[in-house]
Amino acid sequence: MEIWLLLLIVTAALIVLWLFFAVIPVALWISALAANVRVGILTLIGMRLRRVVPARIVNPMIKAAKAGLDISINKLEAHYLAGGNVDRVVNSLIAAQRADIALEFERAAAIDLAGRDVLEAVQMSVNPKVIETPIVAAIAKDGIELKAKAKVTVRANIDRLVGGAGEQTIIARVGEGVVTTIGSSLSHKEVLENPDSISRTVLAKGLEAGTAFEILSIDIADIDVGRNIGAQLQTDQAEADKRIAQAKAEERRAMAVALEQEMKAHVQEMRAKVVEAEAEVPKAMAAALREGKLGVMDYYNMQNVVSDTKMRNAIAESDDKTNSHN
Repeated sequence: MEIWLLLLIVTAALIVLWLFFAVIPVALWISALAANVRVGILTLIGMRLRRVVPARIVNPMIKAAKAGLDISINKLEAHYLAGGNVDRVVNSLIAAQRADIALEFERAAAIDLAGRDVLEAVQMSVNPKVIETPIVAAIAKDGIELKAKAKVTVRANIDRLVGGAGEQTIIARVGEGVVTTIGSSLSHKEVLENPDSISRTVLAKGLEAGTAFEILSIDIADIDVGRNIGAQLQTDQAEADKRIAQAKAEERRAMAVALEQEMKAHVQEMRAKVVEAEAEVPKAMAAALREGKLGVMDYYNMQNVVSDTKMRNAIAESDDKTNSHN
């Protein structure tokens, strides 16, 4: 009976010890104590109750203490509960301290909660980043297209990381500046001879305003000659003018044809009226002879005049044909 009681006590003790070590991270507490970081047992238990992983708080705190940073455990835990990355914030603070960059915990935590990589920002402040723009096509005033590609060297601005525009804004603004500079050039040869004029003009525009970066330099990496847009536009305009002229000529031809058809119809109508009138002549002459208004000699004289007129017309036509053959 005593053996069973002893086994029961030992089992209960083991269960209590297991629960104790499961709830209280004793090994983590010992590590903090060895690093001269004071973290109470009750604080670790409270983290468990608040569903905070103690290692995510204590290990960065040990790292900060070894680097000479004084950060309270409450600030680290509050940042963790807010959804931030405590380890990354502490690493950024250490990197900023080594690079002699003024960065406070509140600023680093705000940058991290804003969704930006605060450690990468600190590293970019020390080691500037080169952003390469896509090929930008623009047309000079002489109508020649130029295709340019720029490399923008930027450095992160810690103070403007929260709320500042990103890399895409820098790329868009640089592209706009390249188009403006090339478009204002009188000749594409000027740009090819002095590509640094693009860099100077773009830098003078203050493109970094409102962004999270500071532009250090803009360098034209490549510039090529494209199409002769001016000549192509002139060719298209000439072709359009030609089509308009053809359309107007066709319109005039159609109007002339319609007028000719109208004149032919009018002539035919007049001929019909003449034929109709000539048909009435014999009737009128007969009536005049019956009524005594026209004598026989008058009729013969009129016929002689008609015959003489026909003969004169025939002779004139014969002379015209002879002259044309000669």
